[in-house]
Amino acid sequence: MSVSVAFEKARAEGRSALIGYLPAGFPTVPGAIDAIKAMIDNGVDIVEVGLPYSDPVMDGPVIQRATEAALAGGFRVADGLRTVEAVAAAGAPILVMTYWNLVERHGVDRFAADLAAAGGAGLITPDLIPDESAPWLAASDAHGLDRVFLVSPSSTDARIAMTAGKCRGFVYATSVMGVTGARSSTSSAAPALVERVRRADPSVPVAVGLGVSNGDQAAEVGAFADGVIVGSALVRCLLDAATPAEGVAAVAALSADLAEGVRRR
Repeated sequence: MSVSVAFEKARAEGRSALIGYLPAGFPTVPGAIDAIKAMIDNGVDIVEVGLPYSDPVMDGPVIQRATEAALAGGFRVADGLRTVEAVAAAGAPILVMTYWNLVERHGVDRFAADLAAAGGAGLITPDLIPDESAPWLAASDAHGLDRVFLVSPSSTDARIAMTAGKCRGFVYATSVMGVTGARSSTSSAAPALVERVRRADPSVPVAVGLGVSNGDQAAEVGAFADGVIVGSALVRCLLDAATPAEGVAAVAALSADLAEGVRRR
């Protein structure tokens, strides 16, 4: 299933798509697979599978704690690809969110081929700018993968237009300057940023990330964005749980609340 199909389905239902992030390998590789399946079963339309990395410049403290635990447990890129393969048929397109060094070390074309073979839909690359993405553009075209780049409130109109033109799947609009993390209120800059992306390139959906943590906030962001991205709040469900089973149950409950939020009229 492609990302565009998920957005089209949500649009046909008159709502935003719900995009959920969890890191591979936390609390274990099988535990992450169970949690991702719980997200999908409870209304998440598109999944971001994070690849733990030792220098996560965009990740806030919640995601850092989870990814550090995964790395301490021996996580490798092959475990991330195995996670994608295990959830690819669960009912939602699977994107991998990764820092570029991991792809470069694996080999850009080899990574694209391995991701496509695992059933993945594409990559979100937070630290790869479109200006330096020629090898990835070629590999993603060769293997039919989506590519998602980021824009922020500080991006110029020219950069937004250039970035949107290189995206396939959606544009990731970071609604605040800074690292990931659930917040008590959503960003006031987000609606204006979404509008700027739409003016630059109305053909590509815009999804807003950084800060959404509950159904009310999902409804608020879903009122103006094509997609609502939730990460830290879902990861915290696993971090705060006494047992892996409780963590999966908490992920399921939050996913259902978020899914209800994007469906609110």
